Amino acid sequence: MNENKRNILLLAFLLFIGLLLTYSNHFKNGFHFDDSHAIVNNVNIRSLKNIPKFFVDKKLVSASKDHWGLRPVVTTTLAIDYWLGGGLNPFYFHLSTFLVFISLLILLYFIFQKILSFSIDHPWRNYIALLAVGWYGIHTVNAETINYIISRSDVLSTFFIVVSFSLYVFVPKARKTYLYVLPAAIGVLAKETIIVLPMVLFVYIFFFEKDKTVLDFFKIKNTKTSLNIILKLLPLIIAIVLVQSYTLLKTGSIAGLSNNPIHYIQTQPFVWFHYFVSFFLPFSLSGDTDWTIITNIFDDRIIAGFLFLAALIYITIKTSINKKTRPIAFGLIWFMFALLPTSLAPLSEVMNDHRMFFPFIGLTFSITYALGLYLLKFEGVFKEKKWSLNVLRFGIFLILFAYAFGTFQRNKVWLNDETFWLDVTEKSPKNGRGLMNYGLSQMRKGNYPVALDYFTRALQIKPNYYILHINLGILNASMNKKKEAEEYFNTAIALRPDDDKPYYYYARNLNSEGSFDKAKVNSEKALSINPYNLSNLELLIQIYYNLKDWENLKNVVYKTLQVDSNNQLALKYNDLAKVKKDILVVKKEEIESNPSAEGFLGLSLLYYKRGMFSECIKACEKALAIKPDYAEAYNNICSAYSSMKQYSEAMKACEKALALKPNFVRAKNNLNYAKNQFNSKTNE
Repeated sequence: MNENKRNILLLAFLLFIGLLLTYSNHFKNGFHFDDSHAIVNNVNIRSLKNIPKFFVDKKLVSASKDHWGLRPVVTTTLAIDYWLGGGLNPFYFHLSTFLVFISLLILLYFIFQKILSFSIDHPWRNYIALLAVGWYGIHTVNAETINYIISRSDVLSTFFIVVSFSLYVFVPKARKTYLYVLPAAIGVLAKETIIVLPMVLFVYIFFFEKDKTVLDFFKIKNTKTSLNIILKLLPLIIAIVLVQSYTLLKTGSIAGLSNNPIHYIQTQPFVWFHYFVSFFLPFSLSGDTDWTIITNIFDDRIIAGFLFLAALIYITIKTSINKKTRPIAFGLIWFMFALLPTSLAPLSEVMNDHRMFFPFIGLTFSITYALGLYLLKFEGVFKEKKWSLNVLRFGIFLILFAYAFGTFQRNKVWLNDETFWLDVTEKSPKNGRGLMNYGLSQMRKGNYPVALDYFTRALQIKPNYYILHINLGILNASMNKKKEAEEYFNTAIALRPDDDKPYYYYARNLNSEGSFDKAKVNSEKALSINPYNLSNLELLIQIYYNLKDWENLKNVVYKTLQVDSNNQLALKYNDLAKVKKDILVVKKEEIESNPSAEGFLGLSLLYYKRGMFSECIKACEKALAIKPDYAEAYNNICSAYSSMKQYSEAMKACEKALALKPNFVRAKNNLNYAKNQFNSKTNE
């Protein structure tokens, strides 16, 4: 092995270690945003038996009706991750994405090396290819894709594009047997961006195998060459079109198209400019941006965008003329072509930072090679003055370290919903959805005033956002503002009568208030819209049980077990439905045979839900007799006394709970409620 190869292997190893260190803090990051409906609440990924169905049934991709589609390759990998992790363990979901990412980087090195072999014959060629891969691997922008689990669709589709490209370039038999077409066909089932592959392959053949330029494409004498290339790639094009047509036939439409096409497309050049700037200065990354379409064609941003696009095209043409600089042109064309699918389809979101993953392969390669060519001019200086070469090495290390550090810090943002959405509110303050979701993270913690503030701010931006009205209904119900909660739930239903979520959450609230008949109507409506909402099925089980509707209880238990065969709630109520026995009676029998503090606490909750507050308190006292430091029992006593409007007794109980467990959020909220009610009663 010569010294050059040893150095390449050593540097590759160091870059690999650097990549592992860069992403070492991301494997425990939680599920975010669309992960909730596609993974967390998607019961279909919980069984490997569903894998064949993923390829034919659009409803299995998501628990949300709004996101039904057909990306079976993605859904299949999610099901495998769920199986490997024994549930929703983020580590396995992140690990599988990361392994595909590493495989992608390895293939890219050989592709870059091959392209450079057409243009330069220099020992630095392999170093440039390796540096491009290393820079792309640790680039801060890619943290937005690698951390966002459902965005593995970008990683998978890009991987299959690169696999097909590699087979075409490196395996001559793959061209004759059309083996290179297979990964592309699979890639279509991950994401629609695979359509870019024939375009990129055409440019590769035209530039490097046929030794042509951008301007040559427009010359009549080269028409035959272009047609021959298209003919060669025709099987690939047909395969992609056929598979894509199948997915469209199964889904019936493309989800997420809601913007004005003209305004959307005219905004995209400025979006491209933003992406280009983000390559060098990735400081304003946001998980959910507040960008909107620009309607005025004379807006400064529109003008700046089109000027940037013109400059990009000009540089591409100029660099394609010289064989030595042609890889720069190829990288820029990759960048532009890869952005076309999300730039021409008028998606609901004008831009997303995770969309840069695929295009940045070309941009990173182009910029790295351009810098390499520039530095080659000083090769004599580097040979003559050894210290200057060390300065260059140190400079490259600093650049890579800066991007790696940025990625490491960006991983921290993706830790949980609170850190993620707080960052969104800071980077995208006009994003109503971001404000709402940060408020939601605060509501879960019991910080109701903070949650209300963020929800109110979000409402000013998105007054007709039905999910926001649902969350305001939940928040007001939690604050015991029943009338306001009712109004928000009804508004959500009026805004989206064809969606199951408003009916489900309203039914859940009605059930908690004891309005079982009304809850039944809304929960059944939700079920008719979306039969795969497991939370609603579980709610309906409880509603039918509360109504002692044994026949319907049997039916919904059966439906639930069809969706989730190991559902513990359904299995529990299945037995109750058969014997037609009250759970309160069953619970009493269990405690009589095996008394425990936990058992009495569970009994107290049943009493509380039935409005049997005195019995609730007695059950808690029995729990405390067994376990005197049981903060949860004191909290239940507090809730029961508050429901009986004995607020001074409620406050005493909650204070005891907090003395035992100072960070007990529910006890804090119950104490604040009791105090407010006590003060209101005193002031009357």
